[in-house]
Formats: sequence, C-alpha cells, structure tokens
Amino acid sequence: MTAVSISTPTAPPRSAFLFYLAVALIAGAVIALQISIMRIFSVGSWAHFGSMVVSLAMMGFGLTSVVMCAANDWFDRHWQGVANVSLLAFGPLIVAANLLAQQIPFNAIFLISDPVQKWKLFGNFVLYLTPFLAGAFFLGAVFLRMKETFGRIYFADLVGAGTGGLLLLGCLYLFRPENLIVVPLALWFAAGIVWFLAQAKRTGSLIALVVLGALCVAGHFWLPQQLALPKLAVSDYKGVSYARKFPDNQRVYENASPFGYLEVYSSSYLHFAPGLSDNAGFNLPEMPANAYLGMYIDSEGPMGVMRKLSDAESAYFRYLPMDYPYVIKQEPNTFVVQFGGGISTRVALHNSKHVTVAEGNPEILNAFRNDKGLRDFSSDILNDPKLDVIDYDGRLYLANTDKRYDVIDLSLADSAGLSSPGGFAIVEKYAYTREAMRAYMRALADGGVLSVTLWNKEEPPKSVLKLYATMVDAARDVDAKADVSKEFYAVASYLSTATVLYKRGGFSADDIEKLHAHTHAMSFDELTYPGYEFDTKQIADSLKSYRESIFGEDESAKSAAAAGIASGGAKPKTGTEITPTAEPTTAPQADPTAPAADPTGPAADPTGPAADSTGPDANATSPDATPAPVPAIVMGQLAWHSLLHGNGTDLASYVFDTRPLTNNRPYFAAYVKPGDLTRTTDRLELFQDEWGYLLLWATLAIAAIAALVLVAIPVLVGWRTIFSRTPGQLRVIAYFACLGLGYIMVEVALIAKFVLPLGNPTVSASILITGMLVFSGLGSLTSERFMERARVTMPIIFVAIGALLIAYGFVIDPILDAIGRLPYGLRLVCCFLLIAPPAFLMGFPMSTAMTWLGRLGKNAMFLWAWGINGSFSVIGAALVPIIATSFGLASVLQISGLAYLFAAPAFFAIFLPMRNAGKTTAA
Repeated sequence: MTAVSISTPTAPPRSAFLFYLAVALIAGAVIALQISIMRIFSVGSWAHFGSMVVSLAMMGFGLTSVVMCAANDWFDRHWQGVANVSLLAFGPLIVAANLLAQQIPFNAIFLISDPVQKWKLFGNFVLYLTPFLAGAFFLGAVFLRMKETFGRIYFADLVGAGTGGLLLLGCLYLFRPENLIVVPLALWFAAGIVWFLAQAKRTGSLIALVVLGALCVAGHFWLPQQLALPKLAVSDYKGVSYARKFPDNQRVYENASPFGYLEVYSSSYLHFAPGLSDNAGFNLPEMPANAYLGMYIDSEGPMGVMRKLSDAESAYFRYLPMDYPYVIKQEPNTFVVQFGGGISTRVALHNSKHVTVAEGNPEILNAFRNDKGLRDFSSDILNDPKLDVIDYDGRLYLANTDKRYDVIDLSLADSAGLSSPGGFAIVEKYAYTREAMRAYMRALADGGVLSVTLWNKEEPPKSVLKLYATMVDAARDVDAKADVSKEFYAVASYLSTATVLYKRGGFSADDIEKLHAHTHAMSFDELTYPGYEFDTKQIADSLKSYRESIFGEDESAKSAAAAGIASGGAKPKTGTEITPTAEPTTAPQADPTAPAADPTGPAADPTGPAADSTGPDANATSPDATPAPVPAIVMGQLAWHSLLHGNGTDLASYVFDTRPLTNNRPYFAAYVKPGDLTRTTDRLELFQDEWGYLLLWATLAIAAIAALVLVAIPVLVGWRTIFSRTPGQLRVIAYFACLGLGYIMVEVALIAKFVLPLGNPTVSASILITGMLVFSGLGSLTSERFMERARVTMPIIFVAIGALLIAYGFVIDPILDAIGRLPYGLRLVCCFLLIAPPAFLMGFPMSTAMTWLGRLGKNAMFLWAWGINGSFSVIGAALVPIIATSFGLASVLQISGLAYLFAAPAFFAIFLPMRNAGKTTAA
C-alpha cells in the first residue's frame, strides 16, 4: 500500500484533508479513552486516578519514542505500514484491555496493607497502557513522516484531541459508565475509514477494519453477557455495593450525565440517620419506618433521601445534629448550602418560616422534579410553598447576594462526607475554604447562625481540625475586632459527626444555656463554647501521645527513659496519660449485607469502627464517676482552645497538618507533613486513609524513574551512530522536559481552579482541556509563519508565556470570583476565553522546535524529544497535587511560568549543527 502523496504538504486537497482528519479523530479517540477510563475508575473504585491515567497516555508516547528512536531509519521507511497496523490494533485493544482490567479490580483502600492489590494495580496499568501504545505508534509514525511541517499535523492532533474531549462530555448523557468506551471506539472506526479512504489500495484494509469493528462490538456487548463477566466491576466496599446486596433492594432511579452516575435504591435495611443521637432509640416511642431512600453518585454514598415525617414522627428531627441552630433560632429564614438528598432541607422546613436551598448538580434537581417515584416519596419537596431553589452552587450564590439569612446550614455535603470510607483522594473542596466560610458568615443577618456538620470518623482526627482552623480564620477576617471565642459553639459525637455553630455577634447566656441542655439531652460532647476553660496541662501530653502513637517515642525520650530505669528510678508518669487509637478506621466489616444495628450511619458501613477500648466506660472507676473523654474529643477541645486563645500555636505542633483550607489550597488531604514523609515508609498501614496522597508520591517516583530510563535508553543504544554527532543533548533534554512539565502543570492546575466558578469538576475539565488544546493547536498552526524568524521570535514568546502564567497565579482568583457572578452559559464562555492567551502562545514552543529538528534531519532527536516531552508530562501530572497541597495552586502556575522561562536559553540547542564525518551541517 503506497499513498505517500497524502503525507506531503503538496498532496491533493481531498487526500490531505482526509489525512489530517484521520489524525484528528485518532487524537480525539485517545483523549476520549483517557476520560472514559477516569470515569470507569470513578464509578468502580474510589477516585478517577487522573494522574495515573494521564501517565498511561504519556508513558505510551515515551515508550513509543524509545522504540522508534532506536530504529528510526526503519520507521522512516515503513511509516505507513506501522500507522496502518497500529490503527487497526487500537480498537480491539481498547475492548480487550477494559474487559480484562475489570476482571482484576484493585481496591485502593488496601493498596498499603494488601500486597495483592499492588499487583492488581500494576495489571490495570499494563492492560490500559496497551491501547495507548497503539495510538502512540500511529501518531509517532505520522509525526515522523510530517516532521518538516510538524506545525500542521500538531494542529490537527491538538484540535482533534480537544474536540474528542468535548464530544465525550456530551456522550456522558447518552451512555452508562460501563459503555463509555463506545465513544473512543466510534472515533477509532471513523478514523480508520477516513485513513484508508485516502489510500490508493484500500479495499483489503477497509474489510479488515469492518471485521475488527464487528468483533469489538461483540467483545464489549455480547461476550460479557455470555461469560457472565462484569464490564465495570464496582468495589465491594463502595456504598452502592452494599445496597445491591440487601435482599429487598430495588433501584428506583438511574441517570447518567457529566455530573455523575446517579442511582437511588430502596430497601428496608437502609437506615441513614447521620449523627443521630443514641438517645433517640431510648426516648422515641418508635423510629420512623422506611423513612429513607439511598442516593448514590458514582457508586458513593448513600445520601439519604428522607420522606416527609408525620407530626407524630417529627420529634425524630430533634435528635439529628442539623437541628442545633433551631435550638436557639425560632422560625428563622434559612439557607441550605447544598440540597444533596434533602435531609438538611427537610429539617429546615420543619423548623423555619422560609427556606432557600441551593444545589449545583442539575441532575439531582432533575430527579426530584421530574421522577414521579422520587416526587411521591419526598412529597414533592422542591415544590414546597415554603421553599425557593437556587440551581447552582450555594457558595457562589451567597458570595454575590445582598440577602441576609437567620440560619445558614452546610451539613454533610459531598455524599459520604469528608471522611469517606475510601480514605482521601486529592479533591478540591471549595465549599469549605476560608473564602467560602467568609461568604457564609457575611450573608448572615445580625444574630444569624452558621451551622456546619460533617463526618468525624477519623482517629486520630484530621479533617475536623482543618475545618475548625478554617472557620476561625474566616471569622477573624469578617470582623478583626471581634472576640471570636464568643462566636463559636462546637460539639462532636465520637467517630460519628461534629457540628460547629458560628453566631454573628456572639452567643448570649440564654443561647448557651439552651445549647448546654440540648447537648446533654443528646449525650454529645462539647468541644468549645463561650467561657469554656480547657485544662492546658493536657496540651503537651495529648500532642506527644498522638505523635508517639504514629511514629513511636523520639530517640531522645527513649534515651532519657532508659537512663532513668538504669539508675533505678521509676518510669515517670504524666499528669494525663492519653492513648490514642492508632488503628486505621478503614477496615471493612465482616458481613456487608447485615442491616445496620447503629442508626448513626449508612447501613453496613464498611468503615464502622470496632468496639473501642478507649471509650467513656474504659476509664470509669465507679457508677457515679464522670467518664473521661476519649482522646479524639480531648484533641478537639485542645484544637479549639489553641485556635481561639493561642492563634493555633499549639495545634501547629500536632502530628498532622491542620492548616486552614483556602481557594488556593482547597484540600482535605495531605495530612502527613513533608518532614515526616520519610518516617511513614515502615508504618504505612497507619496511613491507609491517606492512600490518595501517598499514591501521588509513588506515581511521582515511578514517573521519575521511568523518565530517566526513557531518556537514557536511546542515548545508550544510539550513542555512536546518532547522539555522538548531535551536540547539545543536555539542553535538548532540559528544553523538552520544561515544555512537558510546564504544559501539563498549567492544564491540571487550571482544571482545579475552574471548579471555582463552574462548580463541577467534570465540566471544568472538559472546558479547560478543550480550550487548552484548541488554542494551542491554533498557536501551533500560526507558528509556521514565524518559523524562519524563530531565533528572534521564540525568546519573546517564552517571556510572554512566563509572564502570563506568573501573573495568572496572582490574579486568577479574583477574576474567577467575578466570572462566578455571571449566568452559567456566560461563565463557560469566559472560562474558555480566559485560557486563550497563554494556551495560544504555548502552542509555539513544541511545534517550532520539532519542525526545526525535522528540517535539520535530526530524526532520532525528533523522536527522542517527543518521548522526553511525554515522560516529563507524567512527572508534571503527579507533581501538581503534591505542590498544590503544600504550597497552593497559584504556586503551580508560577512554577509552570518559570519552566517556560528556563526553556528559553535551551531552545537554541535545537539549531546546533550535526557533526558528520569531520564536517557540520549548518542550519
């Protein structure tokens, strides 16, 4: 098959168009496959594993470049055969890789404790890598052929990829997660038809394509049914898996969209009463029967969907922690920040004269408005005459409204809460940042109350301490002169929930008396209130005990103790000896199908703790003795004392990072302090709930090793024949490494940033990726006009990119806040245009350098450079969340800008002439 003419700049218009279109479609298929795999991981496992999936694609490019670099002359001669075979293999490998990977699902919770899970993760990595290798060989062969006019083919590649991502976003409405790979398959099949139509001898190839397409459809739809194989294996420890195992379960609602795969189940075994006081079971004549449905998004949950209770049943509300603000506020005007499943809204309606509720997920509102079953069960809650609905993020609404509310409620948002059964993925939580809390507090009327309830299932505590620090910081920002110790009241229930009340203007003595009585009646533990006095003698011992429970005794303490014992002295006793529970709380229960005996959480919660020996009864010496508080409660009291009376100085010495959340660092994750990372390696089982953060470090280490190997192999293999004649190798490495790091870091950081105005990570990713790739593609195409003046033009381009990115790091937050005030459609357009200036310029450096390598006949260097760029993109993808959690997203943008500035001087190594038998080839 020879159709070389289609690959040249002077090809007939029709053939050239088909050629570029095929490349665009394959690039779109590669991006669509990445997003599809992320969605599969999101539904089946505990996170989308974005860094790993990006690593798969980029690793595919890196490995391909190594192979092609080692035999570049052969690939140059047989480029079309390589492209044909790779294209035909791409589709079948998509189906085979996905089906096989679902037969060896890994559980991220046990990555640390179960060695088998690491092999399963490796198996998933290898399997999903294979289709990306096929796609990379196709694109590599085409790039090699078009090396002298690289800007054009790179334009087709980038624009096709961006369009593919946008197409998949739309298809999320049409396909359930297990069938999403139909989208990259369709793009692959279309690319094959277009590619082979452009060739002179095409009949045989088209027949092969059709046969393979039929096999792919059969392999995905027919074969799993015949062999009873899952197309998407959901972890046994995700919430929906428990619901599906209940004997009388029934799925009453299902919907797929970019906002998640939404399912609602009914079952008599489903009891969802978050934070319900144990005293409810003693004081209520009977618990409300069949009061809940379970709502799951991407298999996580449940979020409780509560029916309307009768007057006789309504006393039940009093035992929920969301009832706290209504103890001191009668008939308030209430705002509920997130509707979720509607429990907080139901409590608010029972206690308020009027309620306004916000919900940023339109598919949840759709379900409650349009599904008859949900409308009937919830008594058509969204059409309650006392209720107004805001159909976007409550955080954005409150930041931009002039209305003031008596009660603002943020209770147990984000499905299973901040302390989810799967541990901590690195996910932005903008609803809980200092800026969000300031917006909530400023939207309160005089004497208004902000109530925040969240899960408190960790031991040692982590998430709640970050929340406390965030709220205190926000209160000081709102009124620097106020005594914030008079404005907070906080309670907790051990390994259940914590509730924080902030009252604008401070709590009165009558308020405190009512809250004391309510807390006593509920048997909750008070953490702070105006006038609360904490025994400061406990501070040093509490902090020390928690640290030693994780890392053991310090060497200096061991030496002192040994010296004391050796001299005949007794081991010294502390005034208050506290032994925190260091056992991880992520171990699954033995019987996931058993109904929940404890009404304080979801049925058959896999994170349910075993009986705790440090509980209140453990230290009681007589029936009349006051039980000693458990360590987590003491730590909460210590934290509030430190924050309100010591500016958090003592809390800074805690074993985990408790810095406040901000829009720049919006993460309930990365609790291990950087200085302690090296000490975790021999006790990883204690950090199972930090698997998301630790996995990033592992990904970074693997990516760094892989990058070094991929850089070194071509040099070692081809030093005598290729690289010894090519000067400036180190500068070429630096140049393409900076481009790979800089580009991917901008992309990942801005995806996180765009969630601020857009309120949804899927929409944010789609808009950002499409904008970045399309505008960079236009930049790549435009760069051809400046190719002959590259030595003069490119330094200016690098300075402009660096300046823009560094400036974005400083000013993007207020810009995004302003965009957040606009109608949603206009927000999408503004975000799309905001990325245009840097993305357009960022299309120049890669295209210009690759084109000149091709023109100068540096074929091996051309392929090697492509691999370096891909390999360092893997490193960049893993670096972003690590940098962001420690220093903030602004730092990521500024580091990206510096990477482009560092690339500028290395750019000129591209033009160094090759050494050839004693003479050089001039540029």
